[in-house]
Amino acid sequence: MSRRRRAVITGGARGIGFGIAMAMLEKGYEVMVTGFSDDEVAAVPERDHLSASRLDVTQADSITGLVAQVSELDVLVNCAGIIYRDGAEYDINTFQRVIDVNLTGTMRMCTVCRPKLAASRGTIVNTASMLSFFGGPLVPAYSASKGGIMQLTKSLAVAWASEGIRVNAIAPGWIATDLTRNLVSDKARSAQILERTPQKRWGDPADIAGVVVFLCSDAARFITGAILPIDGGYAVA
Repeated sequence: MSRRRRAVITGGARGIGFGIAMAMLEKGYEVMVTGFSDDEVAAVPERDHLSASRLDVTQADSITGLVAQVSELDVLVNCAGIIYRDGAEYDINTFQRVIDVNLTGTMRMCTVCRPKLAASRGTIVNTASMLSFFGGPLVPAYSASKGGIMQLTKSLAVAWASEGIRVNAIAPGWIATDLTRNLVSDKARSAQILERTPQKRWGDPADIAGVVVFLCSDAARFITGAILPIDGGYAVA
């Protein structure tokens, strides 16, 4: 009997990451999700073949300790990230914090997981953003980090292809999660977002999850270095 494929999803204790975890469980994966705090980890519901661990992607020891728990690894999904709104990222310390989590944290995870992914000829899916393609004047660090994720994904895809590792990224648009709850409930701002979105609705984590499942499947075996927008058409409107 073949073993279950194993996936680690950073930031998977909630939001988009948790939606991805649920979809991968349905496809028969063994899934480990991570959260930054004990409270996030404790809030993950109990499911067969689902585990949750605390992880700080800015700390090498935290990453190596987590990856050591996984004997074999087929999929790494990097969803851990932070954002500070309303211009707060113009403070240089805040700017550096966002880059360290969103961009450097992704690179840390990729490099530590590389040997196990090479052994399984596995897959990495990074989380870019619609702000990988255009600027966010109130979130310069978040925008810079997501632009960096796009180029990092392309670079690793080229560098690691010979090891059988595919590296792609998703670029979510406006997705209804806990992090965007205030925007969803702000009728004026939500109306502006929906007016520009050709599909005229907010996205759902399940909309993201299906794309990730596809990218990790054999159906996508000839796709690497791709950045896939999942935004209801927002970026092209």
